[in-house]
Amino acid sequence: MDKNLLHGIIRAFLREDVGRGDLTSESIFSDHEIGSARLVARDSFIVAGVESVAAEVFKVQNPSVITVDAVADGTMARPKMGLLTVSGPVIDLLKAERVALNLLQRLSGIATLTAQFVDKVKVYAVRITDTRKTTPGLRVLEKYAVRIGGGANHRFNLTDGVLIKDNHIAACGSIRDAVEKVRAKIPHTIRIEVETDTLEQVEECLACGVDSIMLDNMSPEMMSKAVRLINGRSLVEASGGVTLETVEAVAMSGVDIISIGALTHSAPSCDIGMDWSF
Repeated sequence: MDKNLLHGIIRAFLREDVGRGDLTSESIFSDHEIGSARLVARDSFIVAGVESVAAEVFKVQNPSVITVDAVADGTMARPKMGLLTVSGPVIDLLKAERVALNLLQRLSGIATLTAQFVDKVKVYAVRITDTRKTTPGLRVLEKYAVRIGGGANHRFNLTDGVLIKDNHIAACGSIRDAVEKVRAKIPHTIRIEVETDTLEQVEECLACGVDSIMLDNMSPEMMSKAVRLINGRSLVEASGGVTLETVEAVAMSGVDIISIGALTHSAPSCDIGMDWSF
């Protein structure tokens, strides 16, 4: 985790939540009162972002805050399990509480859902990846959580690789025209991936010699046909509406990668609280 980037994100979130000040806490406590609190799991889940993110929220709020007993990312948390202990000025602990919990709950939810998908296909030679369907402003953190859950990352942004999608093809006229135009402008080190939804498009991709073919919203049966047609001539990615109930059937088709937007756009947040003790 790049701390310079992370701290900039955290500062923005704290500005949003604290505003011009915490009217409640600043009315009750003085700047000199010191306290301690513990972040506690209320449910079972895969931990993501304790020391790497939540602890940093408290430190960005006030560098004098001490954080100890952080549970390692990737740990399976159980109800009532302590995840992190923070000590410092009471006002600052309370100001940072909501942002720290929001991020920890969100990231742990993503890691937990990702781990469930990974477990479903563990006997297959396939990789589970995320997509760019992330919460604006949280992409670096949400993709980190996917890795903690055992998944891998797809493109971080549009400069990370070429993915010719349906709208590119529709606007350009054909897969071949789009591939030729891209190939003429990008460095030779960049791979070209094309999204397809028919076997005819798969054949056109093969004729163009693309590096990776995405099978979008195909049935497992059609995916199997596409994999046999491709026959190792291109990396094969399956995408579109994959669920925990269907992911194993998709993996059985023989694809190399399964990209799942739900990892980041539909993961439920985990239940985590902050218990106070002076």
